[in-house]
Formats: sequence, structure tokens, C-alpha cells
Amino acid sequence: MPSLEAARELLSEFPVVDGHNDLPWALRAQVRYDLDARDIAADQSAHLHTDIPRLRAGGVGAQYWSVYVRTDSPDPVAATLEQIDCVRQLLDRHPGDLRPALTAADMEAARAEGRIASLMGAEGGHSIANSLGTLRGLYGLGVRYMTLTHNDNVDWADSATDEPKAGGLTAFGREVVREMNRLGMLVDLSHVAATTMRDALDASSAPVIFSHSSARAVCDHPRNVPDDVLERLPANGGMAMVTFVPKFVLQAAVDWTAAADENMRAHGFHPLDTTAEAMKVHRAFEERRPRPVATVATVADHLDHMREAAGIDHVGIGGDYDGTAFTPDGLADVSGYPNLLAELLDRGWSKADLAKLTWKNAVRVLDAAQDVARGLQATRPPSNATIESLDG
Repeated sequence: MPSLEAARELLSEFPVVDGHNDLPWALRAQVRYDLDARDIAADQSAHLHTDIPRLRAGGVGAQYWSVYVRTDSPDPVAATLEQIDCVRQLLDRHPGDLRPALTAADMEAARAEGRIASLMGAEGGHSIANSLGTLRGLYGLGVRYMTLTHNDNVDWADSATDEPKAGGLTAFGREVVREMNRLGMLVDLSHVAATTMRDALDASSAPVIFSHSSARAVCDHPRNVPDDVLERLPANGGMAMVTFVPKFVLQAAVDWTAAADENMRAHGFHPLDTTAEAMKVHRAFEERRPRPVATVATVADHLDHMREAAGIDHVGIGGDYDGTAFTPDGLADVSGYPNLLAELLDRGWSKADLAKLTWKNAVRVLDAAQDVARGLQATRPPSNATIESLDG
């Protein structure tokens, strides 16, 4: 297994920066933040994709922990604060392994110390409740990216998986992007409609990211990134981080997933529910209708295409572990990253290419966004615009 050995050697120097992991939501859904019941210092493979031993085995050096809450949450701001609190509790419990990180310099310090840099990303603009003051509050609490939407539209931006309403970004949506630029918070375009992607690229003066999206040309799903958007990343300076979710990377899985989601709804569960009861329904459906299986090669196909369309300086990894019911063969949990790198080595990716994919691109993008913010803060005060004043 020479390629696997080479992959592990590379990860020891340039570990993975993963753009999206839903462990905090899994801890909320499974045990309501009882961190003794899901002690990630020990093997939690019976319940979770993520724990510290498997993060170490996978060569993860930095993780954006998603502080996602559902769009139908009755109080999304409070729920997001609880998610942030969960991450802070994890950092307090595991200081030898997890290091709080707010900047690119913090990420590099964690790598030098052999700890896992821990950053936070809010998944969905519903988390700010149409308030730029709340956006600034989340940044002050350590959130370093915000996905503009989740699966449903927000009042100021269209989602990839909802009926178009705004036609992309509204005037207030563009102001949200500008205020994120001023703060140094990365604009995350995963989950948003292609029109929103293009509008955000037009509005943003800082690099954007896709924290967990793949290539639409390889798998035609609205959650993925069209080529014309990938081709704009070099001029913007941003990056697209490939996701491992089978229904986004394998075309044959798209139709299967639609049927599985409908089955979940018929049984009274949300399609994204990963509780034990919901997974029983999933497994019963899969027994009746075996799901198409994605592999490491499936994900590598997306990265090959994304590198061709956007360039090697604009690709990364965002597995979406603990936010998906199923994972590809060879990428079952956070210990699987070496398998992906070994596949890419076998395809001719150089070690310099892989160092950019795993570590260098993500660190550069955060650093660049924070550099833009320093310039903007010198010339622009915080925005107190409201959605009513801009959108009517």
C-alpha cells in the first residue's frame, strides 16, 4: 500500500482542514449535549462519524464545526447559541487535542502544537434572524463562516433546494455579504441557488468558500457548483470544498435519495433526521431497495473536475460527517481521508497539489478574508441597515 503510506506521511505535515462537520448537531439530537454519554475522547463509532481517535487517524489538523440549526427552529438564534456553547464545551473538555482557532495564525499554531484547530461555521442565514447585529454577535462568539441559506430560502437569499423567490440575493442579502466581508467572516455558498452564488460573487470583495459542495458537471444536483461558478473562483480567490455525501456525488444516488426522503416523510420523520428511530426507517427502506454506493473514486472524480475548472489553488475538502446518514465506501468516517489522498496520488496528483488541497488553500483563504476585513474596517463603520429599509 505505498500510496496509502505516502498519503499518511503527507498528512503528518499538511493535515486536512475539513470545511464542515455536524458533530454538534449530532450531539444535540442524540443526547442533548450530554458529553459524558458521547465522550469523543473514546471510540464512538457505534453512534458518530467523529471522535478524537478517528480524527487523529484521519490526519485532520483543522475542523470547521458546523453550528447548524434547522430552518424550522422556533428560535434559531438561541439554538445557534446552544450549538456554539456545545463547541466551547468540547474545547474545554479536550484541550490537549482541540485548540480554539479564530485566525489563520491560530490554525498554524495548532498545527505546530500537534492539536486540531477548531473553528465554527453557521449553516444558514436563518441563524441571524434578519439582523446584522446578530451577525456581528455570532462573529464575536467565534463563528468564522456563514452559509447564506440551508435547504430553505431565507427572506434575502434563495436556496438551491427551494422554489426561487428572491432571484438570488436581495438588496439586504448583498448588505449581509458586505458586512461579512467587513467582519472577516467567510461567505459560504454551499446550499445556495446558483443565482445566489453568482450574486454573492458579484457582491463580495473577499474570497468565498463552498464548505461542502461538489461539481454539478459530474453529478447534476442543485447542491453542487456549476462550472461557470467554479471558473470564477480564481479571480475571487475563494475555494470549493468537495463533500462526500453520496446523494451529491453519485448520479445514481439522486433518484434513490428522492424516494428515501419521501419514505421518511411518510413515516413522520424529517429526511435529515439521523436519530436511532429515523435510521431504523432508513435501513428498512434500504433493505427493500439497496442504495447505490459511492466510493473514494467517486469523490476523486469530483476533485479532478473541480481542479480542472477552478485550479489547484481553489479546491478543498468538506466531508459533512455526522450530517449525513450515508457515506462512501472507504470514507465511512473521519479516519478515511488518507484513502482519498491515496486515490489522488494514484491519479497523478503531486504532493504539492495535495498539500494545497488539505491545508494550504483553506489557511490562505481565511487569511485573505481577514486581510480584506482589516482594510474595510478602516474605512467603513458597522452597517445598521435593516431588511425593511433595503427590501421594503
